[in-house]
Amino acid sequence: MKFAVRTRQAPALPGVHGPARVHRRTASVLGRLHPGDVAVLDHLDMDRATAQALVDAGVVAVVNASPMISGRYPNLGPELLVEAGLAVVDSTGSEVFDRVKDGAALRVDGGAVHVGDTLVADGRELTDELVRGEMDRARSGLTAQLESLTHNSTEFLRREQDLLLHGHGVPTTATEMAGRPVVVAVRSHGWEDELRAIKPFLREQRPVLVGVDRGADALVGAGHRPDVVVVTGGSDDLPAAAVLRRARDVVVLVQRGAKRDVTEPFERLGIRALRFETTATTQDAALLLAAAHDAALIVGVGMHATLDEFLDQRRAGLASTFLTRLKLGPDLVDAAAVARLYDGAVRPRHLAGAIAAGVLALAAAVSVTPVGQQWVDDVSPRVSGATTDLIDDVRGMLP
Repeated sequence: MKFAVRTRQAPALPGVHGPARVHRRTASVLGRLHPGDVAVLDHLDMDRATAQALVDAGVVAVVNASPMISGRYPNLGPELLVEAGLAVVDSTGSEVFDRVKDGAALRVDGGAVHVGDTLVADGRELTDELVRGEMDRARSGLTAQLESLTHNSTEFLRREQDLLLHGHGVPTTATEMAGRPVVVAVRSHGWEDELRAIKPFLREQRPVLVGVDRGADALVGAGHRPDVVVVTGGSDDLPAAAVLRRARDVVVLVQRGAKRDVTEPFERLGIRALRFETTATTQDAALLLAAAHDAALIVGVGMHATLDEFLDQRRAGLASTFLTRLKLGPDLVDAAAVARLYDGAVRPRHLAGAIAAGVLALAAAVSVTPVGQQWVDDVSPRVSGATTDLIDDVRGMLP
């Protein structure tokens, strides 16, 4: 007689498990991520926008060859990753790219990164306490960063003075923006709440919708159709082809003097892309595009104006954002402000209330005239009699 032998499963190894997605360039990693992956990248001073993209992709861990917080300025990405519950390891060194192959089954336990039982990288585990301490120290170095901003702003203004001062070089879109409100959406931290909060504004004002990079996907996911999509030529993080085809205009940012083949991928999709030669960031180019086409108001979704958020942007785009906001001035409004201030158009309940108030006011005015007094004298006995009969009927029904 044979007895079934129950095999005992080996205990699961501690830590977070997932297939590795490896590339030194963060943009290349973002384009290949799936839920449950472990992102292995090299990103000094993780910004909030990139961190949000990693969270949205559903990764379970992030392994960074460089420090997440270098101390140069208080970048907001690490805090978001830790708050989202991801396992985060940084400062592993560039050797991690030699030891971890794309698709390998990784295990992240504390600051250690394993492939099977083999330790392939050892770094620093980021915790809430560690991130708070690093951020406090980074804020003490803001003076040097602001001095750098002054220099970079001067250089950017020299390069883009025709665009900023005169609007030269902005492509002409088929979408008419003159005199209309324009909403520019960036897929960044808090964009979903902001877009949801301005629904009455979107429904009643019917603004032109501009999606910036994956912000176009965000608009479509929220049930809107982008009129204009602004993307960076040669980027690996483009909106879906179906989203690009639905837009009336697709504007592609390219370096000055770039060859024609930059827009060929869009032409193969059957999209006539408009070239926009500028060194501004994609979201700043979208804002300048709306301003150059005489938009009545520009509402920014996913754009934040606090000092920390401003400095959290990539170094190359800091001067671009600073000068663009100075250029637009009061024409640019944050979506959070619109949600607080916009009360919407006149609604049916407002009309009903106005009509009821008007009728009461008319009745009061007529009642003091001789004709009105006669009407009151004629109607009062009838109303009084009907009321008395109703009361008698109710009493008769009672036991």
